[in-house]
Amino acid sequence: MRGTYVELIETQVDVADLEIGMHVIRLDRPWEETDFLVQGFIINEMSEVHALRRQCDFVVIQGVAEKQRQPGEKVSSSGRPRGSSRHNQKYAQAPISSVVSTIPRRRVSYINQVSVGREIQTAVMRFEEAQDTARSIMNGLRVSRTLDINNARAVVNSCVESVLRNENALMLLTKIKNQDEYTAEHCINVSILAAAFGKSLGMIKGEIQNLALCGLLHDVGKTRIPNEILNKPGRLTDDEFDIMRNHAVHGRTILISTGAPLKTAIDVAFSHHERIDGMGYPRRLPAEKIPYFAKIISLVDTYDAITSKRAYQKASASMQALEIIHKNRGTQFDSELADAFIRMVGIYPPGSIVEMQNGYVGIVVESFENHRLKPKVLMVRDTNKSPTPASSILDLREAPEDENGKIYHISKEVPDGTYGIILKDYVKDGLIVTAHLPGLDIE
Repeated sequence: MRGTYVELIETQVDVADLEIGMHVIRLDRPWEETDFLVQGFIINEMSEVHALRRQCDFVVIQGVAEKQRQPGEKVSSSGRPRGSSRHNQKYAQAPISSVVSTIPRRRVSYINQVSVGREIQTAVMRFEEAQDTARSIMNGLRVSRTLDINNARAVVNSCVESVLRNENALMLLTKIKNQDEYTAEHCINVSILAAAFGKSLGMIKGEIQNLALCGLLHDVGKTRIPNEILNKPGRLTDDEFDIMRNHAVHGRTILISTGAPLKTAIDVAFSHHERIDGMGYPRRLPAEKIPYFAKIISLVDTYDAITSKRAYQKASASMQALEIIHKNRGTQFDSELADAFIRMVGIYPPGSIVEMQNGYVGIVVESFENHRLKPKVLMVRDTNKSPTPASSILDLREAPEDENGKIYHISKEVPDGTYGIILKDYVKDGLIVTAHLPGLDIE
């Protein structure tokens, strides 16, 4: 009996022929030699095409082919006719761009309006205002004060304006961690990172503002959790974990009680611990019923929690957090959103303290989506780990050389406080702004 069947195929493609929608599964060189963090991804925008063309000669893509079954031919579980060889057949590749994306179409392409150096001073003021507001919200709710939504919106919108000018400045500040103020600090960090992610996804300004407000308010339910459970240094018991999980329900109740039009924020507070595999809480929602903004906040929430100092854990490096997110894509997180978030954050996000292969140490002040291994770095320690006599910024995209003619390459990210480098001090003392910044727009 004749019929058709669908088979997965692999095709080598010259980078000049790449198109949006193609699923890249292999490169012509090791992944670690490129700027691509995710090993296998669907091309969603032309910037990724351009990056592949810069770094590769060809890639291998995966697609599907509709085949005609011959009379009497049986098809194996893999989709290929039994006894057939992939190499002795010709395939008509089906268009991979027909894959349905869970990410809405990009509507805005943003270009940073100012340099990090120009934006950082404003960003510091906005960040401090936002932290004060987050503390006020959380402390006020603990004593049953009314949530001032208008003030929350105003502060969030000011942060969004900074993100739209240059997201690197506020993203850098989210790397400053304080264990004693984790909950409030976490809420504003999630708000800022969500705004940066929304910008990366091409959302319009109003959507970014709404997403950032959801980030600020996503954990308000924790104000109903006893401090001895919230800040317990050890593992929670089953009963304690049940109490902790109730913060999602409490958050929904708190936001509904304001009487304000906060439908999206209510949905996010209630649903940001749901999972794509249906094993989340509090309702075990299937993937298709989890609100889109809740899927986003779930990613950002996890990333900031892993990279923060907690009563029961040390802060992990950004790369470790991204590896955990990548490992759990498709089960805990939406796969496409996870890949997009990993690309947005990059391997060395702003605020990372990095050690070079030649021993120098610096602070990342700006990262680039198409050059993840080559950010701009403020150099603060020499090969002996002594403070550099004159701070300067190196743009690793320009392949700068040290005194021995060796090109600077990042070896690894190190924790805040390593070699006496405390990010908060450099921001507080204005050293990131006042350093001589070649290539940056500083007056």
